Amino acid sequence: MSRQHANPVLFTLRASAGVPLRSIEVTLEADIQEFVHAHPEALPIAEIDPAFVNPIAICRELGTPAGPIDNFMVTATGMPVLVECKLWRNPQARREVVGQVLDYAKELSRWTSADIAREAAKRGVPSLFDRIRSIAPDADEAAFHDALSGNLARGRCLLLIVGDGIRDGVEAIFEHLRSQALLHFSFGLVEIPMFELPDGGRLVVPRVLARTAIDVRRVIELPAGLKMDDGENTEASGPDPETVAFGDERQRFWEDFLARLKLDDPEQPIPRAPRQGHITFTMPAAGSSAWLTVYRIVAKGEVGMFLSYYKNSPAETAVRAVVENWSDGLSQRLGGTAFVHMGKDEKLTILEKKQFGDLSQATARSAALDWLTTRTNDFINVFRPAIRAAAAEPE
Repeated sequence: MSRQHANPVLFTLRASAGVPLRSIEVTLEADIQEFVHAHPEALPIAEIDPAFVNPIAICRELGTPAGPIDNFMVTATGMPVLVECKLWRNPQARREVVGQVLDYAKELSRWTSADIAREAAKRGVPSLFDRIRSIAPDADEAAFHDALSGNLARGRCLLLIVGDGIRDGVEAIFEHLRSQALLHFSFGLVEIPMFELPDGGRLVVPRVLARTAIDVRRVIELPAGLKMDDGENTEASGPDPETVAFGDERQRFWEDFLARLKLDDPEQPIPRAPRQGHITFTMPAAGSSAWLTVYRIVAKGEVGMFLSYYKNSPAETAVRAVVENWSDGLSQRLGGTAFVHMGKDEKLTILEKKQFGDLSQATARSAALDWLTTRTNDFINVFRPAIRAAAAEPE
């Protein structure tokens, strides 16, 4: 049996009895679009992915080759939010909505901020940044456009499916999406039932039916000199037997790594063993926007780790605060062997690496795994509380 929510009852201080509120039936998807465009603050985004809070409504029906996006919004920090509005009584909506939002996201990954501005102008928004500045007057124009273009290219979007109410099968749609391993983005399934107040106003009770955190397959911006392909051509059009075998070997390496890993922090999420040359541990920053990348490079006989984060995300401020305190004790807590590295676009990280020789040899492989598991625990012990504390500081 599907979940059911009773209509709310309004109680006032002077009334002797409560007044049951009448549900407002939404008959047009355009009505949901209009409401979302006028009141983006009604969407429970903080419960889905805090990196996308306070979005600014840009336009409705933003044109793309995959079709018009019902509602397009973006934060002042350049984080795009795409909303698809559906009446769940429509069976076609249930079948097609997942594919539709994924198609939107795929199309926008080829776009830049200029493309958004061009299409928004066709929908009556003469200047994209003027719209942003009308809500966030302190926003920096160059930083906004750079961040939006970068987030589009990385597929860093929040995709919301917003409906009028729960119907049988809706949550199953979301579980099907989860099972397909297509989660390059953050997703949320939201209902916004509306009720009529005695004075003619509306009571809107948004509910998150299902959500996902951002997928762990992140776009890694590497410190200078590092290649994460680990000998594999990741752009190959199809797998060959050697590539498949190499993926199996990498997965065995990380399975052995995880089997040896002993973490002091009981709250640290443990990832699964990947088939890539690196594994990631999420740090406590909003929107899973910071993580520890642990890697190996077979050609160099090298293993190591470094802090990673998304540019223009809540984690960037936290990581920079950690770097500022690096010489005030954090470096010593890690034994003085890790170091601060500045990459392209002045992106900062803290890196440590060590070479062990031929990792296909049992002795070198075992020594590398011992060192790697110990230092991973050390990095998590130092940086997890430091990033949590820095992220909690008011801006």
